Amino acid sequence: MSESQPPNPSEERKKVTTRLVQAMKTRHEPISMLTAYDYPTALVMDQAGIDMILVGDSLGMVVLGYDSTLPVTMDEMIHHCKAVARGAKYALLVGDMPFMSYQASTNEAVKNAGRFLQEAGMNAVKLEGGRERADTIRTIVGAGIPVMGHLGLTPQSIHQLGGFRPQGRDAEAAYKLLENALILQDAGCFSLVLESIPGRLAELVSQRLVIPTIGIGAGAGCDGQVLVTHDLLGIFERFTPKFVKQYAHLSAEIRTAFNEYKADVKAKTFPGSEHTVDMSEDEWKCLEERLAQDTPSIVVQDSSVR
Repeated sequence: MSESQPPNPSEERKKVTTRLVQAMKTRHEPISMLTAYDYPTALVMDQAGIDMILVGDSLGMVVLGYDSTLPVTMDEMIHHCKAVARGAKYALLVGDMPFMSYQASTNEAVKNAGRFLQEAGMNAVKLEGGRERADTIRTIVGAGIPVMGHLGLTPQSIHQLGGFRPQGRDAEAAYKLLENALILQDAGCFSLVLESIPGRLAELVSQRLVIPTIGIGAGAGCDGQVLVTHDLLGIFERFTPKFVKQYAHLSAEIRTAFNEYKADVKAKTFPGSEHTVDMSEDEWKCLEERLAQDTPSIVVQDSSVR
């Protein structure tokens, strides 16, 4: 089967679950994960057999045009999660809890996490932070909601971190990150994202943890990998992180298509006859005969009448 072809519908496919993801780590099978924010992308991603789909708060930057992930709201996340859930039936779906949806109180965190499953069709949620989030994670997991943790470069804390900078590069920071990873595992996380940390540290954390790690800019030693799809496809051009591999450069192709469309419209070469609905000569003659006898008139109502 060609790589470009979707899987055969007759082939048996199982819904990816947190238990299955754990089994993949146990048998040393790399886990694939990508972001999606809409129905058509999720549909194609599911057809490609991607194991997990993250509806990331990165949509704030790559879809909604914000300068960071901080302005993203719960309602915006729910809206995009619903679209993804309609497109993907087999991947494990993870909804990213946006800034201030879980930091203020545990009760609010559980309520918002529940919305991702109840309203948006997600299978799990993701939130950022280490020791300071342990109690919140325990409570969310206790409510029956799977949680994916996130350590290293945590975009919702960019002001505290001093910008988008790699983390864990000195011994003290590396030790603290490993400690936080173990705390999150103990709190009940089923998986952990490690972002922009040294590869050897990510590999060490992955070896020390029972739960699977998903790396982004963290080297090949993690149990799986995730990228922002708009980076992978070359659609988001504002900046490209060092750790991104672009598998396509669609922005250039899209601009070419738009330019060709505009040129065709200006030259009146589009639409052509092949793009136009036809009408039989007999019906056209009938219309002309009727118009010759009775031209339709339009009565304009006086807008001042109430």
